[in-house]
Amino acid sequence: MGNISDEKVKELQLKATEIRKSIIESLTEAGSGHTAGSLGMTDIFTYLYFYALKHDPKIPDWLDRDIFVLSNGHICPGLYATMAHAGYFPVSELQTLRKLGSRLQGHPHREYLPGIETSSGPLGSGLSQAVGMALGIRIDYGKTTNRFVYCMVGDGELDEGQNWEAIMTASKYRLQNLILIVDRNNIQIDGYTEDVMPLNDLNEKFESFNWHVQEIDAHNFEMIDDAVGHAKSVFDKPSVIIANSIPGKGVEDFQRKPEWHGKSPTKDEAKNALKELRTLAGKIKCDQLD
Repeated sequence: MGNISDEKVKELQLKATEIRKSIIESLTEAGSGHTAGSLGMTDIFTYLYFYALKHDPKIPDWLDRDIFVLSNGHICPGLYATMAHAGYFPVSELQTLRKLGSRLQGHPHREYLPGIETSSGPLGSGLSQAVGMALGIRIDYGKTTNRFVYCMVGDGELDEGQNWEAIMTASKYRLQNLILIVDRNNIQIDGYTEDVMPLNDLNEKFESFNWHVQEIDAHNFEMIDDAVGHAKSVFDKPSVIIANSIPGKGVEDFQRKPEWHGKSPTKDEAKNALKELRTLAGKIKCDQLD
Protein backbone atom coordinates (compact mmCIF):
# COMPACT_ATOMS: atom_id res chain seq x y z
CA MET A 1 0.00 0.00 0.00
CA GLY A 2 2.87 2.38 0.75
CA ASN A 3 5.01 3.72 -2.09
CA ILE A 4 7.98 5.25 -0.29
CA SER A 5 11.21 5.08 -2.29
CA ASP A 6 14.52 3.68 -1.08
CA GLU A 7 16.04 7.12 -1.55
CA LYS A 8 13.39 8.70 0.67
CA VAL A 9 13.88 6.03 3.33
CA LYS A 10 17.61 6.83 3.53
CA GLU A 11 16.78 10.54 3.70
CA LEU A 12 14.37 9.94 6.58
CA GLN A 13 16.85 7.70 8.40
CA LEU A 14 19.47 10.43 8.22
CA LYS A 15 17.01 13.09 9.31
CA ALA A 16 15.87 10.95 12.26
CA THR A 17 19.49 10.57 13.36
CA GLU A 18 19.97 14.34 13.27
CA ILE A 19 16.78 14.80 15.28
CA ARG A 20 17.96 12.26 17.87
CA LYS A 21 21.15 14.28 18.27
CA SER A 22 19.08 17.40 18.90
CA ILE A 23 16.98 15.53 21.47
CA ILE A 24 20.10 14.46 23.39
CA GLU A 25 21.54 17.98 23.28
CA SER A 26 18.35 19.65 24.47
CA LEU A 27 17.72 17.17 27.28
CA THR A 28 21.28 17.48 28.49
CA GLU A 29 21.07 21.27 28.51
CA ALA A 30 17.74 21.11 30.36
CA GLY A 31 19.06 18.68 32.95
CA SER A 32 15.69 16.92 33.08
CA GLY A 33 13.10 15.39 30.79
CA HIS A 34 12.09 12.14 29.15
CA THR A 35 14.73 10.41 27.07
CA ALA A 36 13.49 6.89 26.27
CA GLY A 37 10.16 7.65 24.63
CA SER A 38 11.47 10.72 22.81
CA LEU A 39 14.20 8.68 21.11
CA GLY A 40 11.89 5.71 20.62
CA MET A 41 9.29 7.63 18.63
CA THR A 42 11.70 9.73 16.59
CA ASP A 43 11.32 7.63 13.45
CA ILE A 44 7.55 8.04 13.47
CA PHE A 45 7.79 11.77 14.25
CA THR A 46 10.21 12.07 11.32
CA TYR A 47 8.01 10.09 8.96
CA LEU A 48 4.97 12.21 9.80
CA TYR A 49 6.55 15.66 9.60
CA PHE A 50 8.86 14.99 6.65
CA TYR A 51 6.63 12.76 4.54
CA ALA A 52 3.05 11.97 5.54
CA LEU A 53 1.47 14.97 7.25
CA LYS A 54 -0.25 17.62 5.21
CA HIS A 55 1.08 20.71 7.00
CA ASP A 56 2.88 23.99 6.46
CA PRO A 57 5.34 25.31 9.09
CA LYS A 58 4.92 28.81 7.64
CA ILE A 59 1.14 28.62 8.15
CA PRO A 60 0.70 26.44 11.28
CA ASP A 61 -3.06 27.07 11.44
CA TRP A 62 -3.68 26.29 7.75
CA LEU A 63 -7.32 25.19 7.60
CA ASP A 64 -6.73 22.17 5.36
CA ARG A 65 -3.87 20.74 7.41
CA ASP A 66 -3.79 17.31 8.97
CA ILE A 67 -3.82 17.29 12.76
CA PHE A 68 -1.24 15.63 15.00
CA VAL A 69 -2.14 15.16 18.67
CA LEU A 70 0.57 14.09 21.09
CA SER A 71 -1.28 12.59 24.03
CA ASN A 72 1.81 11.26 25.83
CA GLY A 73 3.09 14.80 26.14
CA HIS A 74 6.15 13.89 28.21
CA ILE A 75 7.95 12.77 25.04
CA CYS A 76 7.68 16.30 23.63
CA PRO A 77 11.49 16.66 23.36
CA GLY A 78 11.12 14.37 20.35
CA LEU A 79 8.24 16.37 18.91
CA TYR A 80 9.98 19.71 19.54
CA ALA A 81 13.19 18.56 17.86
CA THR A 82 11.25 17.26 14.86
CA MET A 83 9.24 20.47 14.51
CA ALA A 84 12.39 22.57 14.77
CA HIS A 85 14.09 20.60 12.00
CA ALA A 86 10.89 20.90 9.95
CA GLY A 87 11.03 24.70 10.20
CA TYR A 88 8.47 25.64 12.85
CA PHE A 89 11.10 27.47 14.91
CA PRO A 90 14.91 27.73 15.02
CA VAL A 91 16.83 24.60 15.99
CA SER A 92 18.86 26.77 18.37
CA GLU A 93 15.70 27.34 20.46
CA LEU A 94 15.80 23.68 21.49
CA GLN A 95 18.44 24.70 24.03
CA THR A 96 15.70 26.47 26.01
CA LEU A 97 13.82 23.23 26.70
CA ARG A 98 12.10 23.23 30.12
CA LYS A 99 13.60 26.60 31.08
CA LEU A 100 11.62 29.40 32.71
CA GLY A 101 9.86 31.48 30.09
CA SER A 102 10.63 29.07 27.25
CA ARG A 103 8.04 28.18 24.62
CA LEU A 104 9.29 24.60 24.97
CA GLN A 105 7.69 23.57 28.22
CA GLY A 106 8.19 20.16 29.78
CA HIS A 107 4.75 19.28 28.43
CA PRO A 108 3.42 21.00 25.29
CA HIS A 109 1.30 24.14 25.67
CA ARG A 110 -0.71 24.97 22.56
CA GLU A 111 -0.87 28.70 23.29
CA TYR A 112 2.92 28.99 23.52
CA LEU A 113 4.12 27.32 20.35
CA PRO A 114 2.54 27.49 16.85
CA GLY A 115 1.94 24.02 15.46
CA ILE A 116 1.08 22.41 18.80
CA GLU A 117 -2.55 21.32 18.49
CA THR A 118 -3.28 20.43 22.13
CA SER A 119 -1.80 21.01 25.55
CA SER A 120 -0.85 17.64 26.98
CA GLY A 121 0.63 16.29 30.15
CA PRO A 122 -2.13 14.56 32.12
CA LEU A 123 -2.21 11.18 30.41
CA GLY A 124 -5.38 9.74 28.93
CA SER A 125 -7.01 12.83 27.43
CA GLY A 126 -5.33 13.18 24.05
CA LEU A 127 -7.32 10.49 22.27
CA SER A 128 -10.61 11.98 23.46
CA GLN A 129 -9.50 15.32 22.01
CA ALA A 130 -8.46 13.66 18.76
CA VAL A 131 -11.84 11.91 18.47
CA GLY A 132 -13.59 15.25 18.84
CA MET A 133 -11.35 16.82 16.20
CA ALA A 134 -11.87 13.95 13.76
CA LEU A 135 -15.63 14.09 14.24
CA GLY A 136 -15.62 17.87 13.81
CA ILE A 137 -13.63 17.63 10.58
CA ARG A 138 -16.00 15.02 9.23
CA ILE A 139 -19.02 17.18 10.09
CA ASP A 140 -17.42 20.15 8.31
CA TYR A 141 -15.93 18.33 5.33
CA GLY A 142 -18.06 15.19 4.95
CA LYS A 143 -17.24 11.50 5.16
CA THR A 144 -14.97 11.68 2.11
CA THR A 145 -12.61 14.16 3.77
CA ASN A 146 -8.90 13.67 3.13
CA ARG A 147 -7.97 15.54 6.31
CA PHE A 148 -6.65 13.08 8.87
CA VAL A 149 -6.18 13.29 12.61
CA TYR A 150 -3.17 11.38 13.88
CA CYS A 151 -2.96 10.74 17.62
CA MET A 152 -0.02 9.22 19.47
CA VAL A 153 -0.48 7.57 22.85
CA GLY A 154 1.89 5.66 25.09
CA ASP A 155 1.17 2.05 25.95
CA GLY A 156 1.32 2.79 29.70
CA GLU A 157 -1.19 5.54 29.04
CA LEU A 158 -3.73 2.90 28.08
CA ASP A 159 -4.07 2.15 31.80
CA GLU A 160 -6.33 5.23 31.80
CA GLY A 161 -10.01 4.35 31.40
CA GLN A 162 -10.78 7.53 29.47
CA ASN A 163 -8.89 6.10 26.51
CA TRP A 164 -11.30 3.19 26.24
CA GLU A 165 -14.30 5.52 26.33
CA ALA A 166 -12.71 7.40 23.42
CA ILE A 167 -12.01 4.13 21.61
CA MET A 168 -15.68 3.17 21.90
CA THR A 169 -16.80 6.60 20.70
CA ALA A 170 -14.52 6.52 17.66
CA SER A 171 -15.91 3.11 16.77
CA LYS A 172 -19.52 4.23 17.19
CA TYR A 173 -19.05 7.13 14.77
CA ARG A 174 -16.86 5.12 12.37
CA LEU A 175 -14.18 7.80 12.33
CA GLN A 176 -12.27 6.69 9.28
CA ASN A 177 -10.18 9.88 9.37
CA LEU A 178 -8.68 9.00 12.76
CA ILE A 179 -5.34 7.18 12.89
CA LEU A 180 -4.12 6.20 16.36
CA ILE A 181 -0.46 5.32 16.90
CA VAL A 182 0.36 3.39 20.07
CA ASP A 183 3.96 3.62 21.26
CA ARG A 184 4.33 -0.01 22.36
CA ASN A 185 7.67 0.28 24.11
CA ASN A 186 6.65 -1.84 27.12
CA ILE A 187 7.92 0.61 29.75
CA GLN A 188 6.40 3.31 31.94
CA ILE A 189 7.64 5.37 34.84
CA ASP A 190 7.19 2.58 37.41
CA GLY A 191 8.76 -0.18 35.32
CA TYR A 192 7.66 -2.58 32.60
CA THR A 193 4.04 -2.21 31.49
CA GLU A 194 3.25 -5.88 31.87
CA ASP A 195 4.37 -5.76 35.51
CA VAL A 196 2.57 -2.51 36.36
CA MET A 197 -0.73 -3.22 34.60
CA PRO A 198 -0.69 -5.98 31.95
CA LEU A 199 -2.06 -4.83 28.60
CA ASN A 200 -1.79 -8.30 27.07
CA ASP A 201 -2.84 -8.54 23.41
CA LEU A 202 -3.65 -5.00 22.24
CA ASN A 203 -4.52 -6.28 18.76
CA GLU A 204 -7.40 -8.34 20.13
CA LYS A 205 -8.55 -5.50 22.37
CA PHE A 206 -8.82 -2.99 19.54
CA GLU A 207 -10.36 -5.51 17.16
CA SER A 208 -13.06 -6.22 19.77
CA PHE A 209 -13.90 -2.50 19.67
CA ASN A 210 -14.23 -2.72 15.86
CA TRP A 211 -11.05 -0.87 14.96
CA HIS A 212 -8.84 -1.61 11.97
CA VAL A 213 -5.63 -2.91 13.57
CA GLN A 214 -2.06 -3.13 12.29
CA GLU A 215 1.14 -3.96 14.16
CA ILE A 216 4.52 -2.75 12.94
CA ASP A 217 8.17 -2.16 13.75
CA ALA A 218 8.28 1.52 14.75
CA HIS A 219 11.76 1.89 13.26
CA ASN A 220 11.07 0.51 9.78
CA PHE A 221 10.04 3.35 7.48
CA GLU A 222 8.67 1.00 4.81
CA MET A 223 6.40 -0.65 7.39
CA ILE A 224 5.33 2.72 8.80
CA ASP A 225 4.46 3.97 5.33
CA ASP A 226 2.61 0.79 4.41
CA ALA A 227 0.57 0.92 7.63
CA VAL A 228 -0.40 4.57 7.16
CA GLY A 229 -1.37 3.85 3.57
CA HIS A 230 -3.61 0.98 4.66
CA ALA A 231 -5.14 3.09 7.42
CA LYS A 232 -6.05 5.82 4.94
CA SER A 233 -7.77 3.26 2.70
CA VAL A 234 -10.19 2.09 5.42
CA PHE A 235 -13.53 3.88 5.06
CA ASP A 236 -15.79 2.33 7.70
CA LYS A 237 -13.85 2.37 10.98
CA PRO A 238 -11.01 4.11 12.83
CA SER A 239 -7.49 2.72 12.53
CA VAL A 240 -4.82 1.93 15.08
CA ILE A 241 -1.16 1.25 14.37
CA ILE A 242 0.52 -0.57 17.24
CA ALA A 243 4.12 0.53 16.84
CA ASN A 244 6.58 -1.78 18.58
CA SER A 245 9.37 0.58 19.53
CA ILE A 246 12.70 0.39 21.33
CA PRO A 247 12.76 2.97 24.11
CA GLY A 248 15.99 4.94 23.86
CA LYS A 249 16.44 3.87 20.22
CA GLY A 250 19.75 4.89 18.70
CA VAL A 251 21.80 4.90 21.91
CA GLU A 252 22.70 1.43 23.13
CA ASP A 253 23.19 2.43 26.77
CA PHE A 254 19.66 3.88 26.93
CA GLN A 255 17.74 1.19 25.09
CA ARG A 256 14.98 -0.88 26.76
CA LYS A 257 15.79 0.41 30.25
CA PRO A 258 12.80 1.75 32.26
CA GLU A 259 15.06 4.07 34.25
CA TRP A 260 15.50 6.19 31.11
CA HIS A 261 11.77 6.83 30.89
CA GLY A 262 12.01 10.07 32.83
CA LYS A 263 15.62 11.21 33.15
CA SER A 264 18.07 13.14 31.01
CA PRO A 265 21.68 12.27 30.13
CA THR A 266 24.66 13.65 31.99
CA LYS A 267 27.27 15.50 29.93
CA ASP A 268 29.45 12.41 29.72
CA GLU A 269 26.49 10.19 28.76
CA ALA A 270 25.47 12.73 26.14
CA LYS A 271 29.00 12.84 24.73
CA ASN A 272 29.01 9.08 24.23
CA ALA A 273 25.47 9.11 22.83
CA LEU A 274 26.27 11.82 20.28
CA LYS A 275 29.38 9.93 19.20
CA GLU A 276 27.27 6.81 18.62
CA LEU A 277 24.71 8.79 16.62
CA ARG A 278 27.41 10.44 14.49
CA THR A 279 28.77 7.00 13.68
CA LEU A 280 25.28 5.86 12.71
CA ALA A 281 24.82 8.91 10.48
CA GLY A 282 28.09 8.09 8.74
CA LYS A 283 26.93 4.54 8.03
CA ILE A 284 23.64 5.80 6.58
CA LYS A 285 25.52 8.22 4.30
CA CYS A 286 27.76 5.41 3.11
CA ASP A 287 24.70 3.28 2.37
CA GLN A 288 23.29 6.13 0.28
CA LEU A 289 26.39 6.08 -1.89
CA ASP A 290 26.28 2.30 -2.49
